[in-house]
Amino acid sequence: MSNRRYDAVPGFFLQDLEGLPGIPARFGLIDASGERWSNLRTQIQALNSAAPSGTAYKLFFLSRHGQGYHNVAEAKYGTSSWDSYWSKLNGDGEISWGPDPQLTSIGIEQAKDIRRALEIELDNGFHLPDKLYCSPLSRALRTCEIMFDSLVRNGSVMVIENCREENGEHTCDRRNTRTYIASTYPNFTIEDGFTEEDELWTPERETKQHMEERARNVLDTIFEDDTDNTFISVTAHGGFINAFLWASGRPSYPLPTGGVLPLVVKCEIKA
Repeated sequence: MSNRRYDAVPGFFLQDLEGLPGIPARFGLIDASGERWSNLRTQIQALNSAAPSGTAYKLFFLSRHGQGYHNVAEAKYGTSSWDSYWSKLNGDGEISWGPDPQLTSIGIEQAKDIRRALEIELDNGFHLPDKLYCSPLSRALRTCEIMFDSLVRNGSVMVIENCREENGEHTCDRRNTRTYIASTYPNFTIEDGFTEEDELWTPERETKQHMEERARNVLDTIFEDDTDNTFISVTAHGGFINAFLWASGRPSYPLPTGGVLPLVVKCEIKA
């Protein structure tokens, strides 16, 4: 059990108050001034400077992958039929969604939309994340690559198992091999201990409680290993992002495919 407590810190982004489009103006930042991003960075630095020992603040840039073929299939059959039957198959003869589906053409455009929004904000003082984490599933890997291609140095994206989607049962949530990931995304770094085959996927669906524990493990890793980094990108999935929110004491958020949710998180080490 972690000795850390996590709390989402409200007051910086409009998403604290209401549901917004997947990529709102300024990514939802309330401050609309020309100095908005430098102001935000200064505010987080001030929080960290004033924090007692064992307390730290970080800004997270949570991105959901673009539309994948499994999303198309779920829309085609409806969530109930998808969960009970179709998700356990690899396809229906028209659509292939398992294992580890790719982005659709719409999904690729959604990832490009995030990239374009990033470029707009870069012209307005936005600073790139200090560290980038990504799910090992292809739809998230490709989204992350499109979003940050040429903007960040090689090796700055860390692929970790615990950022994957709600695991088990659904074939779309079974990842490809380590060799495939390393050869397809050679500029990404894969965490130590990452197995060749997917040894975590099972025919049973992962529980929400386990998902939250897994998200908490990611938070623990980031706050332990990235002590000098205050701006963290995580490219993942709707289910995982909601588990991340639960671990931060915040309710679920209806983030669509290709959406971005910024979040300030406070970490306190409990005695």
